[in-house]
Amino acid sequence: MSKHAPLQPYDEFNQALESNVHPKDWQNPNPSERYNLVVIGGGTAGLVSAMGAAGLGAKVALIERELLGGDCLNVGCIPSKSMLSVGRFIQSLRRAETLGIELPGDPKIQFPEIMARVRKLRADISPHDSAERFRSAGIDVFLGHGEFISRNQVQVDNATLSFSKAVIASGARAAKLDVAGSEDTEILTNETVFSLTELPERLVVIGGGPIGCELAQVFAQLGSQVTQLERSERILPREESDASALVSDSLRRDGVHIWTSTQIMGLSQKGQTKTVSITDKHGQHKIECDAILSAVGRAPNVKGLGLEAAGIKYESTTGITVNDRLQTTNHNVYAAGDVASRYQFTHAADFMARVVIQNALFLGRQKVSSLLIPWATYTSPEVAHVGMYPHEASSQNIHTDCYEVRFSEVDRSILEDETEGFVRVIVPKGKDTILGATIVSPHAGDLISEITVAMKNGIGLKGIASTIHPYPTHAEALRKLGDQFNRTRLTPRVAGLMRRWLKFCR
Repeated sequence: MSKHAPLQPYDEFNQALESNVHPKDWQNPNPSERYNLVVIGGGTAGLVSAMGAAGLGAKVALIERELLGGDCLNVGCIPSKSMLSVGRFIQSLRRAETLGIELPGDPKIQFPEIMARVRKLRADISPHDSAERFRSAGIDVFLGHGEFISRNQVQVDNATLSFSKAVIASGARAAKLDVAGSEDTEILTNETVFSLTELPERLVVIGGGPIGCELAQVFAQLGSQVTQLERSERILPREESDASALVSDSLRRDGVHIWTSTQIMGLSQKGQTKTVSITDKHGQHKIECDAILSAVGRAPNVKGLGLEAAGIKYESTTGITVNDRLQTTNHNVYAAGDVASRYQFTHAADFMARVVIQNALFLGRQKVSSLLIPWATYTSPEVAHVGMYPHEASSQNIHTDCYEVRFSEVDRSILEDETEGFVRVIVPKGKDTILGATIVSPHAGDLISEITVAMKNGIGLKGIASTIHPYPTHAEALRKLGDQFNRTRLTPRVAGLMRRWLKFCR
């Protein structure tokens, strides 16, 4: 059995994690004569594919060369959100005085203990993704490197697995920062940053997307002097500009120094001191730091899979080529998750796997384009979105009406001193079909779900307005959107008819 990259630090929590998701004493089973489904990759898409298919009676093999649970459990959602919860708590403590609470002083950050908690929580959650759990479900779990050797066979170490159908769910990895000096400079990514046991005094974060913004903010909240570099004109460049501005303001209040419209010219390291050389509209600059975190995107894991032997087309930058039913160019092989999608989210991988199960095993014709995928960036405040952006509707010549509520108008937000942000919904002009929504608030990731449910089930703003919401809640903002929409239905003609009717009824 192949070995995974070592976990650092190798403490009791990482040992517990390892015992679940890549046990040292694991013995791969003898392969069956033929499998209904062979799954390559033990991240979200692979685990959901394997467990779902086995639950329906299929004979399934699951292959993972590193740690079961994939990025989400090990180097993504779980460790990052556990750190962000600490950052939000620190942020609350620092504004305690505005709530009438006097504290002795600034909170004392114990970074090693914070990171130990991160590792503990990750280990506590890991039994859900454990090799033993999947073996108990009747799945043949192979820990090792899987590679296609023909159009219907995969080899794992010395074992050959034959299949009727297969799914590639090999995920993605941190994209390489390809600049001068990068090979000779120690660079952190999301795959290594959670192994830190000492807080970097000076941290440079390269990248202004969701990962870069989340980690820049939390390290600043924990006490690092953080400089964030983004090549676009603003951070979160894919989001609406005012949403980006609110997050930018919040990061700056937490101490993040944000440089936009920058180009990285080179990196260097002398001893433990690193230097980042950049250019911007003001000229050339050198930034010294103790650690560099690269968050410049993700690259699909396509190398070493033997895709050529299976007749599967792929690109090194965009991943495996699939049709709308997630079939590869080998129609007995499907691909799901980060290796085949521009939506690199755990929940997207989950639902892509469900599409694979239906199409691969039951002659289904489910289309991935029919999935409505919301997403959220878990900064403070959070930014969440679903559906179209206004500029996308405009580019398709769709004329829209926009409805917006500021959280400064929502009682619960006022009471909790969380009045920054807004909820914005666009609909076709004169109609009540929700095309898209953006929410900026501390609870945006939760609130976007109500809009998503409405869109998925054909419910418009009128339907949201007619639904009773508990008072006071942050979701009152959504009901207010519906009220806004209803007021636009009160045309002068309708208003005149109502006045005549009420006059008649006196």
